[in-house]
Amino acid sequence: MRTALYPGTFDPITLGHVDIIRRAALMVDRLVIGVAINRDKGPLFTLEERVAMIEAECAALSQETGTEIVAHPFENLLIDCARDVGAQTIVRGLRAVADFEYEYQMVGMNRALDDTIETVFLMADLRHQAIASKLVKEIARLGGDVSKFVPPRVKAALLERLAR
Repeated sequence: MRTALYPGTFDPITLGHVDIIRRAALMVDRLVIGVAINRDKGPLFTLEERVAMIEAECAALSQETGTEIVAHPFENLLIDCARDVGAQTIVRGLRAVADFEYEYQMVGMNRALDDTIETVFLMADLRHQAIASKLVKEIARLGGDVSKFVPPRVKAALLERLAR
């Protein structure tokens, strides 16, 4: 069984993430969405809320692609998470050159830790290249429309959270 791990904070999941998930799912039998527990980032949504959003958005994708897609919280090294879930591949999305520079360093470190796990980069679709969760939260916080950037359920959750 070909298993890949797509890690991130997903705070919140965006249409860019969904696009990468859809495309990655077409390449493997099982796709694990690694939901990072990153206390330093101070996420807007709890881990449980982020996992629930991912599961809601990925249910239809799993049926559409025929690939098992599961959310898996993790707080250890990425390479250890990949081993834990049996992933042979780590999937990373790239939006810009700045993403590549950071990811290139990460691949080098991960290869030094375990050279049996490959990293595959998927370029963001042109429609989603500018989308970043951080920017989506800022737009929503300032009253802008985030409909072009997140799925409808995520938009509703975002607006509800910011209204508190």
